[in-house]
Amino acid sequence: MNSRPRPIGGWLWAVVAWLGMTLLSVTAMLLVYLWFLIQHGGALTPGGIASLLTSAVMWLFTFWLLRLLFRRSRCFPRLLILWLLVGVLLGIQTFAFAPVSDNLALRVLFPPVLAAAVLVPYIKRSQRVRQTFILP
Repeated sequence: MNSRPRPIGGWLWAVVAWLGMTLLSVTAMLLVYLWFLIQHGGALTPGGIASLLTSAVMWLFTFWLLRLLFRRSRCFPRLLILWLLVGVLLGIQTFAFAPVSDNLALRVLFPPVLAAAVLVPYIKRSQRVRQTFILP
């Protein structure tokens, strides 16, 4: 096997798009929290603080993953699977604990579950991923 990694291509661009879209949406959520803090003089409920911290951690994790992807790091595939799992768990948390309708909760849960169902087998079995990130 060639020791040089292949360039990013094929379905890995779908992973780049998903991570980029998530980074943009989490950035928008953080801006909404910042706007709320400015409008209400810094007053947040404990639940709001937890949501703000969760959004900030997810933003950092997503940014870090994009960085690892473009550097073609060997640890990227495993961390992407962990990131997908965290997204599913956050969706389940919304479904189970947030005071929202079941329809809205399912709309929040569906994209991360679909992404995990499609991307995890691709990341684990794809020859392209194996050659791009030089996996054993």
